[in-house]
Amino acid sequence: MPLGEEEESAREPKTVIVCSDSAGETAETVVRATIRQFEAQSVKIERWASVKSEDEIRQMMEHAASIGSFVVYTLVLPELREMIREESARLAVCAVDVMGPVMEGFVRTFNSAPKQQAGLLHRMDQEYFNRVAAVEFTVKSDDGQHIGGWGEADLILLGVSRTSKTPLGIYLAHKGYKVANYPLVPEVKPPEELFRVSRGRFVGLTMSPEKLIGIRIERLKSMGLPPGVSYASLTRVAEELEHAQELFRQLGCLVVDVTDRAIEETAGVILDARKHVLRT
Repeated sequence: MPLGEEEESAREPKTVIVCSDSAGETAETVVRATIRQFEAQSVKIERWASVKSEDEIRQMMEHAASIGSFVVYTLVLPELREMIREESARLAVCAVDVMGPVMEGFVRTFNSAPKQQAGLLHRMDQEYFNRVAAVEFTVKSDDGQHIGGWGEADLILLGVSRTSKTPLGIYLAHKGYKVANYPLVPEVKPPEELFRVSRGRFVGLTMSPEKLIGIRIERLKSMGLPPGVSYASLTRVAEELEHAQELFRQLGCLVVDVTDRAIEETAGVILDARKHVLRT
């Protein structure tokens, strides 16, 4: 039975256009955060970066109109922002200014004029290079690797399988922290290097057994394996969590329950609790 026009339209992939006179990462971050609030997993993001001319704006807006999209933009030059507003009205394309209202707030409140220079957020300063180094270290130190470099780590994340160690580490790395992580398994004795690291840098990640079992079942399904294996059984999960808690006590870990916590929230808890030992 053929789909009706409304059903067919609903199934077509949707696209949001991100426009910037720099890299476009700020606007894309806002869009991705917004997408998570909707059942819109099929939404695509099309980035138009380093936009410098009115011709590029016109071309992009006409493209947005042709595919039924809308535009989210971060532009610092007033003439380019004005061009988008004009094209938005002409083509009936929704255009959302991410940076403009904040800049206007600064002008009105602090009587301060903007620099109107693109790309200041990503200037190649020392902070930028520190973040790059942190990401490289964290990727190299994922899942128990690069043990010899753990002394350089700002944080070492410990936890059983599927407690979000890797994504949390990467998130923290983008904030400039060097993060290692080590997976805990009852049958595997932790390396001696683990006990030589300054204790203030350990973070133990835990989760409710029910939530962890659910995540592991989904992982097994994605790998084409049956959900009934011991990896996702209550007995096995309880054993692993108990073993992890014992090691957390030995190492004096800050213990964070990540059940139903977003990565950003978990990172906030860790950074607030570890301000006195983290390198700046």
